[in-house]
Amino acid sequence: MAKTKFILNRSGVRELLQSDGAMRVCRAYAQQVAERAGEDYTLSEYVGRNRVNVSVSPGSAEAEQDNFDNNTLLKSLGG
Repeated sequence: MAKTKFILNRSGVRELLQSDGAMRVCRAYAQQVAERAGEDYTLSEYVGRNRVNVSVSPGSAEAEQDNFDNNTLLKSLGG
């Protein structure tokens, strides 16, 4: 079998990872996590140098304590 050399187009991959489509996919996953965690959890998103970034975090002191006591966000990832 002949080996095929594969050259990655880095700028193309970066463009894909920074695209609106990638943001929509990441936002959808983050919204599912936030919904499973509860209503006091918020999303933040931005386009970084190499890729889009979306995070879920506690939006209140009560949610922060709940996450600390129960690992709410971690458990919400597995659902």
